[in-house]
Amino acid sequence: MAEAESGSAGAADGRRDPFARLGAGRVPAVVLALAWLAWFGVIQWSVVRFRVPIVVTLTVVTALLAWWLWRRVEVPFPRWLAPALVVGSTVTTLTVPLFSYLRGGWLTAALVVLTVGGGMCAVLLSLPGRRSATAAFGAAVVTHVLLSVVTILGDRAPRIDVWVILQQGADALSRGESFYTQVWTGSPGVKDTFSYLPWMGVLTAPGRWVAGDVRWAILLWSLVLFGGLWALARGHVERAAAVVAVLVLAPGTLTQVDQAWTEPVLAALLVWWAVLVRRGHAWWAVVPLALACASKQHLALLAPVLLAWRPFGWQRTLAAGGLAGVLMLPWVLADADAFVEDTVTTLLTFHPIRFANTWYLYALNEHGVELPFAVTGVAMLGAVAVASYAVWRRTPAVGELLRWLALVLAVANLVNKQAFYNQFWLVASLVAASLAADAVRDPAPSEDTATPGSHQPHEPHLFGVTPKR
Repeated sequence: MAEAESGSAGAADGRRDPFARLGAGRVPAVVLALAWLAWFGVIQWSVVRFRVPIVVTLTVVTALLAWWLWRRVEVPFPRWLAPALVVGSTVTTLTVPLFSYLRGGWLTAALVVLTVGGGMCAVLLSLPGRRSATAAFGAAVVTHVLLSVVTILGDRAPRIDVWVILQQGADALSRGESFYTQVWTGSPGVKDTFSYLPWMGVLTAPGRWVAGDVRWAILLWSLVLFGGLWALARGHVERAAAVVAVLVLAPGTLTQVDQAWTEPVLAALLVWWAVLVRRGHAWWAVVPLALACASKQHLALLAPVLLAWRPFGWQRTLAAGGLAGVLMLPWVLADADAFVEDTVTTLLTFHPIRFANTWYLYALNEHGVELPFAVTGVAMLGAVAVASYAVWRRTPAVGELLRWLALVLAVANLVNKQAFYNQFWLVASLVAASLAADAVRDPAPSEDTATPGSHQPHEPHLFGVTPKR
């Protein structure tokens, strides 16, 4: 009913504004589907290769996300969208070059899991009713669990430094030693650096301690993420099932699981932050946000946007930063120089990796030019500034806020010298979470979550654009 109402209103607006007419029709859903498949198609292809068309495609999709946010176009979520995305994702997974250390029967088994699971999800999502949607959600979750089991058992020691440092970092933690004073044995990449903030090691270590592999913990965090997406949709079972299935079957997921990339941990924490804020527990939301910020450095880019968002506000944002600092304090006190060297200095001075598909690597690979930090820094800070200003002016709903966070990370990735599949996956996961949040409109901010005077009967316009409702 809400979509029908917005469609009729959009039709009236469309007589004055062609973009409103675009927003009222089915074109935005088609564009969303094509953008999603293009984004994941090229990032699956990007492991491990640099290609100019990949950078261009990622930039175009980022620009579409920015346009979506600027114009506040109403994007419907018709029944055909999720099945089409699942089928398209399955085909993309099977046809686009896919990087994996799995071989032989293990690789075949993983692809069979994805194909059968994708087919089941597509059929169930095309059927009406809550039972079919619940079954689709269950099928998606089981698909991811089976994929993880096959991948972890089929490749018990992936040749990537991420897995090595998380595994041996967990062993160091069990001995009461700092991550930042270790020398890694058998790492194909970094030998003496723990490039994450400490709580990424803490949150993944139980997988090593209990089952011998940190990837089991990442699987558990993926399940926490799926539960958060379900909660974020607030009883809209069809939307929750659609979003989870589309994310589970996203092209390149096999590579992500195999490589022990940790972005599902961050996505789970950010989604549960959004769930708690929406349910009126904004102070409790400080905890998952602090854990995320104590796990990976680049989430600091999101802090100004959250600070400008009145339902969360500057007090809780600063509290989250303070709690993150407290959580990291034991490692700082243990060896401050080693902590700063691994988490700050090394990342700033680390050499560019030539198969990162970013504009920084385009300039280096194609023209032999290393972009100065002033250029990349201005781009990142500009994205943060625009997002913060827009969020302050509009006080958007949770769904739109998540898209602003995704845009900030997307721009940061595109100008970085070390951005790969996993960083671009996190951007898409926030967009997926925003679609789950969009299933229901947020209530007016309560006295507990709003800054005095923040709830206004008419939202201020940004850049002279009337917000769509």
